[in-house]
Amino acid sequence: MVHNRVSGSELVFRIVLFVMCALIFLAIVYPLYFIIIASISDSTLVSTGKVLFMPKNISFFGYNQIFQDERIWNGYRNTVFYTFAGTLVNLLITLPAAYVLSRREFRARRIIMLLFVITMFFNGGLIPTYLLMKDLHLTNTALMFILPFCVNVFYLIIARTFFESSLPSELYEAAAIDGCSHFGFFIKIALPLSKALISVVGLYYLVGHWNDFFTGLIYIRDNKLQPLQIILRDILLSNQVFQNGAGSGGNAGGYAQKYADQIKYGVIIVSTLPILVLYPFLQKYFEKGVMIGSVKG
Repeated sequence: MVHNRVSGSELVFRIVLFVMCALIFLAIVYPLYFIIIASISDSTLVSTGKVLFMPKNISFFGYNQIFQDERIWNGYRNTVFYTFAGTLVNLLITLPAAYVLSRREFRARRIIMLLFVITMFFNGGLIPTYLLMKDLHLTNTALMFILPFCVNVFYLIIARTFFESSLPSELYEAAAIDGCSHFGFFIKIALPLSKALISVVGLYYLVGHWNDFFTGLIYIRDNKLQPLQIILRDILLSNQVFQNGAGSGGNAGGYAQKYADQIKYGVIIVSTLPILVLYPFLQKYFEKGVMIGSVKG
């Protein structure tokens, strides 16, 4: 029998590695756990540091206040629509553009790619961009979340590199012999072979749209068009006003203080819960995204 004995130095290394991994895990998980328990605990106990590992004086008042607000449901509907419609438009433009820029026979591809890359370092600034969107009659419309900025240059570079490295030129030559055009090759061959790329880029676009806060803040004035993130911000600001004692009656501030942190942490949970629920099912695509489009030796 062969006994695999672990040397003393190897044992020490494993122990240190285990401890470091455990500390990193706790540093990541505990803040999420604390937000959950703080959202259902007495705000006074949370603010005084008495809630650390277990919730105390459990109450769901914060969630009741959040979900009783009709703006929440309107914001959810808007965000879901903006997220899926925006992601669809992103993919419909990014993938064909990346495929064209990956074709070596397209002589202008280097110049066009250079123009794309320049936009990563230079832009017109907020005020000129706002004036442009206003002149295009996109401000204060749902299209503002979908049409402008529909191509992320970084994702375009990833997709272009993927098409260059994963679709050999011989594959297109064989298809061309059978009379297949570039459009047919892209639809019938390139896209079916690029499911991982589509999943990764689409997922990154989707998360970006879900978390989009800046667009609604700058370009939208109609409350009916605001996404969830802006609605939650407004609820949080309103709660802070009452927390400071504003409102009718002298007890308004004290009453709000009791549930202030519940509403604050509840807002965080409401805004991130859909992504947290989906993440275990989408984790493999995040892992693929690290390598997709990279230069392989």
